[in-house]
Amino acid sequence: MKIQQKNQDPIIAGIEEVAEPLCVAEGFELVHVERLSDRGGMLVRVYLDKPGGITIDDCVYMTRQLGDLIDVHLEDVEAYRLEISSPGLKRPLKKAADFERFKGKKVKIETVEPIEGRKKFTGILNGIQNGRVEVVVNKNTIAFQFEQISKSRLA
Repeated sequence: MKIQQKNQDPIIAGIEEVAEPLCVAEGFELVHVERLSDRGGMLVRVYLDKPGGITIDDCVYMTRQLGDLIDVHLEDVEAYRLEISSPGLKRPLKKAADFERFKGKKVKIETVEPIEGRKKFTGILNGIQNGRVEVVVNKNTIAFQFEQISKSRLA
């Protein structure tokens, strides 16, 4: 299960579709893809991880590999600059496995619609219970459906 963003950018979706098999073949985890404006152009930032973390050499290698695949498979993509990065300390959580892997860690979750009058929550991740992401916020457990979450990351 994965957090689905409404109206996902087709460029990001295309890059994820091209990047995922490459990452699997090369032993990397595709964590997140984002598209940003960059001095009148487009910056595509791809966050990767692997056991033990990624190195600068990994970033250079994957930039070349992924850049070639994007150029071949996504012809409609305007001029862009590709950046490969580590997810860092504020790693996005998108897949069910992420919510289990980081159980016990402090997380920030934003929801699509308000829950109990608010959209931002910070607490300790309790993993997935009964198909819902559970977070302990001020000693209260709040359960989120995947569809309710717009953003989630380690805090």
